[in-house]
Amino acid sequence: MTPHDASDAIDPYAGDTIGVRPITAAELPDWLRAVKTGFLQQPVVPDQEVENRAPGVILSRTLGAFDGSRCVATFRSFPQKLTAVGGAAVPADAISAVTVSPTHRRRGLLTRMMRADLAAARERGDVVATLIAAEYPIYGRYGFGPATTATEWTVEVPRTGLDPRWAGPADGARIDLVDAEDVRKAGPELHERFRRGRPGAIDRDERWWQIATGALRFGSSWKEPFYASYRSASGEIEGLVSYTADDDWGDSNQPRNTAEVNWLLAVTPAAERALWSYLCSIDWITRVTSGRRAPDDLLPQFLPDPRAARVTRHTDWLWVRILDVVRALEARTYGAEGTLVLDVADESGPDGGRFRLRAAADGTATCVPTSEEADLSLSIADLATLWLGDESAVRLAALGRVRERQEGAAVLADALLRTSRRPWCPDIF
Repeated sequence: MTPHDASDAIDPYAGDTIGVRPITAAELPDWLRAVKTGFLQQPVVPDQEVENRAPGVILSRTLGAFDGSRCVATFRSFPQKLTAVGGAAVPADAISAVTVSPTHRRRGLLTRMMRADLAAARERGDVVATLIAAEYPIYGRYGFGPATTATEWTVEVPRTGLDPRWAGPADGARIDLVDAEDVRKAGPELHERFRRGRPGAIDRDERWWQIATGALRFGSSWKEPFYASYRSASGEIEGLVSYTADDDWGDSNQPRNTAEVNWLLAVTPAAERALWSYLCSIDWITRVTSGRRAPDDLLPQFLPDPRAARVTRHTDWLWVRILDVVRALEARTYGAEGTLVLDVADESGPDGGRFRLRAAADGTATCVPTSEEADLSLSIADLATLWLGDESAVRLAALGRVRERQEGAAVLADALLRTSRRPWCPDIF
């Protein structure tokens, strides 16, 4: 029997004497305190923070483990749209706020919460589940695989070779400082254009824009950013950036300030180039930190001297768990024509099996369960790692994580699955 046997289907919260269940509205303050405890933040939740967070919480999808009346483990999920290769928006079960208090570790609480949530996601018809992993080793055992990475650069402005006299685009486009209200108006449509063109991107609702622009705040750490927009020569907004700056004059009373990018969103290379040039041209700014960018971001190559941008952080980012192999593989497009039979092992759930993937010349594909001999054997987690197109099946085969049943199957998998631009998820959730 798998962990998803008949008894779990009847009562997914059955287990030891610590109760695991959806919380009530009255229990939200205690649940938030437990979240902060798990993330080693001050375990104090002001009434205003509870009030501001409550509308973003779906109580039926917000689980708590209770030892008596005290919440000792937390877990929440919410609906999300994830962009597959080719631009389709796939329904996803986004998982967040996963904690277990230090007094209640190693009791299976996370497993019980994860099992219940993924079972509910399958019943709803979600194709995948997603999360940002605070610790690498945890989520592979639940069938999640790292599917995107994120890279941060620090740009030493004096070394870039950019013209210090740069005063804006010379092609009729323009850069303007704008206000938070302008961002809330223009941002959603701009982001939707971006999301449709980037595998791994997720949707942003109105609440995201309120939080990103300070209209909705949860604590005292908010620092009001600057915002700038890029308008093409036709007057269309094609880029937005949010950034802050420090106040560092150094020992010799010379400004050496750093501009920290919160996020930079652009739908054309021209907009992207102009916004980076703008940031590097601001008086007193000697350093720019890029924030989380795609691993193949254009930023370094925009600079006459790309070495002026050094990688200061590179990490796995979005993790994906496939809940419906057929729908996941049919949702995306493919770079070549071919057929692969995949033997997918799912030790932690019911989503494995043998599937025949047939990609057509137009990039579309069909996927059906089959009893044919497999070409490639892999885990559900490694299939998720390959699904968005970032990883190589040949590389995973060399690592022993993918097994070729037919010679050349890994090379064919790369021809079908890999993408010309790497997937990217700019957001944290």
